[in-house]
Amino acid sequence: MTTDQSSRSLEKNSLAKGSLVTDKVMNDGMIKEPLLQDSAATQPPFIDEHDFDIRLADNENYDGLTFEVIEAEVAEGKRVVSRGVYLAPNLITTLSLLSGFYSILASTQGEFYKASLAIFLSAILDGADGRVARMLNAQSPFGEQYDSLADMLAFGVAPAILIYSFALQPLGRIGLGCAFVFTACAAFRLARFNVQIGEVDKKYFVGLASPLAAILVTAAVMVAVDHNQWIGQYDTPVMLLFAAWVVICGLLMVSNVKYYSFKEFDKKKVPFVVLIVGVLVMSIVLYDIPVGILAIGVIYALSGIFSTLQAKATS
Repeated sequence: MTTDQSSRSLEKNSLAKGSLVTDKVMNDGMIKEPLLQDSAATQPPFIDEHDFDIRLADNENYDGLTFEVIEAEVAEGKRVVSRGVYLAPNLITTLSLLSGFYSILASTQGEFYKASLAIFLSAILDGADGRVARMLNAQSPFGEQYDSLADMLAFGVAPAILIYSFALQPLGRIGLGCAFVFTACAAFRLARFNVQIGEVDKKYFVGLASPLAAILVTAAVMVAVDHNQWIGQYDTPVMLLFAAWVVICGLLMVSNVKYYSFKEFDKKKVPFVVLIVGVLVMSIVLYDIPVGILAIGVIYALSGIFSTLQAKATS
């Protein structure tokens, strides 16, 4: 046998073996994509073995109707493929999502106070799901993304619909544009937060957090509802003030102003006088809760701007 004939024979044997392997894999129902018919290192685009394993797991049980989450996690310093979700934090996130959804329905029906309370409840639940996840060591990529999507509805869409239905609708396209600015800025804020996880100091928020911006908008509506006799609902100056307010709150979310996050505040001791000041502040807030919450929110928003300007002045 000549050298050329030997080479052709070897090529035919290799192709036959590759076909058998491919047929077996296809018949077993493990892989449906040509990309994974050979090893990860030989098929373009070239992927590492870990990504190859994820693709295998992702295709393993998808022959029929399935309800499963497969994601990559870090366990004991190693990246592993896991199935399922953590129940407790994701249920709390779902409740937050439900509150935001209810707020939208209430706003469209003219029940502005109920819509405002639903957004406040979403903010409380949003703070609770993260703490529960950290306490139970139940953090996951799915939970992070789900929380972000729930925040978009509860703190990006719901407050914009609330303030548009309450005060901006008579302004026509101008009111619609102002409300949309808030929603778009909330989306930008959440997207930026997601890509900066682990890259920025956890002690600070870069830009006003979306729940706090939603509270500023919501508290303003509640104050107007409670004091309608001297504020008015559809007076032109009031409508223009609300339009400017919602735009300002939206722009603060996408700004680079740093705000203290208070994530480490409960782990440190403080002077006893701080507790006394806290009691006094709560007493003042209880006199008129919407006005007190709005005042605290405005002070917090101004504190970030003031500290940023002070840092630039001293640098």
